Amino acid sequence: MKKIFVLDTNVVLHDHNAIRHFQENDLVIPVAVIEEADKFKKGNDALSFNARGFMRDIDKISGKSSFPQTGIPIGKGLGNIKIEPNHPFSAEYARLFSDDIQDHRILSTAMWVRDHNPSTFVALVSKDVNLRLKAKAVGMNVQDYLTDRVDESRFENSQKEVQILTVDDALLQRLCYGPDTAVRWQELVSTRPEPNQLFKFRWKGAGEELVCARFDSRRDSIVLVKSKAAFGIRARNDEQKFALDALLNQKVSLVSLTGGAGTGKTLLALAAALEQERDYEQIIISRPTVILGNQDIGFLPGDQKTKMSPFLQPLMDNLNVIKGQFRANSREALKIEGMLTQEKLIIEPLAYIRGRSLGKCYFIIDEAQNLTPHEIKTIITRAGEGTKMVFTGDVFQIDQPYLDRWSNGLSHIGEKLDGQELFQHVYLRKGERSALSDLAARLL
Repeated sequence: MKKIFVLDTNVVLHDHNAIRHFQENDLVIPVAVIEEADKFKKGNDALSFNARGFMRDIDKISGKSSFPQTGIPIGKGLGNIKIEPNHPFSAEYARLFSDDIQDHRILSTAMWVRDHNPSTFVALVSKDVNLRLKAKAVGMNVQDYLTDRVDESRFENSQKEVQILTVDDALLQRLCYGPDTAVRWQELVSTRPEPNQLFKFRWKGAGEELVCARFDSRRDSIVLVKSKAAFGIRARNDEQKFALDALLNQKVSLVSLTGGAGTGKTLLALAAALEQERDYEQIIISRPTVILGNQDIGFLPGDQKTKMSPFLQPLMDNLNVIKGQFRANSREALKIEGMLTQEKLIIEPLAYIRGRSLGKCYFIIDEAQNLTPHEIKTIITRAGEGTKMVFTGDVFQIDQPYLDRWSNGLSHIGEKLDGQELFQHVYLRKGERSALSDLAARLL
């Protein structure tokens, strides 16, 4: 049977195509949603883009006619949509929700739609946990927007993507010390691995040492992952070894690094970029600007560089760690200073990426777990020929109110691009910042 879904503002601001993701079911948009979306229509960020896209889509669907009681068809195979005027709470709930705010107007309208369609399933769809709790308190059916939510089983698998196998010592000898440091996959595993599948092989004879390897689909072989260094930074554990291998592999154009605080995600990405600076015209580093109270950076004093400096300071801290490996007047330290002066190494707000074509650059996006799937897509589609993109973040430390570890953009690309030759994901497990940092990450 057809259902009716009442959409909250955050759903359309999260995905302006959301109205086309409810199959044959009917949709109701409260006027309060239109009023809230109107406040976001100006600007260059993703919220503004989605607000404008949503309103243009609604206007195109309605054409020159008004919304009838049954709504207007959204498209072939889809249900109807209508804009419903705001309705007050019934006397029973008017005192309970005394504050006149948009959330309450949306909730009261959803309850009115439910009460006037007693034979139809009606649910409020919202990404706002607080509004969902209020709706549940008054007996309203409520759901999260699940279209771009990563399947939980796939999410768990992404944390365990390294296969650990015990194989014959002779094969490992060939893998580690053979002229090609590679073995045909048929000799090590029973089924063909996905591109860039990671392995740890255990010696069958003796010893606890594990051999790190990766499936190279171009060579149709499992190849040894060697210990590498990048601009004075060396891997301290196997996962960091995998990460550096992916970051220095120019055949892999997109890399995502996830893991807790202090696991070395940003440091490794920046060191790998500096190591390959001759191969790229520019190194761009950025991160989302998440401010307490959802204020825009425009309220901060100064120019663009001054506004962004507090948000990019963690990236500069990692740069200082790399510089600290060398003497102040060394060739490497002077090279970093020269790259900053000549703007070969630059810091740029993500809001200015839309519309650009990033050709032959090494692009690092830190704290990518605070990006929506649409924002991630917008960034990746800016990649020109010869560009490498690296997304780093911790999906368990999300600062955006309407994202979680299943719906953020960093988890999204891990699910959608898994098994692609141009993509590699590495989950860093062990903290290497300090013994204290690792202790806090594990126990607090």
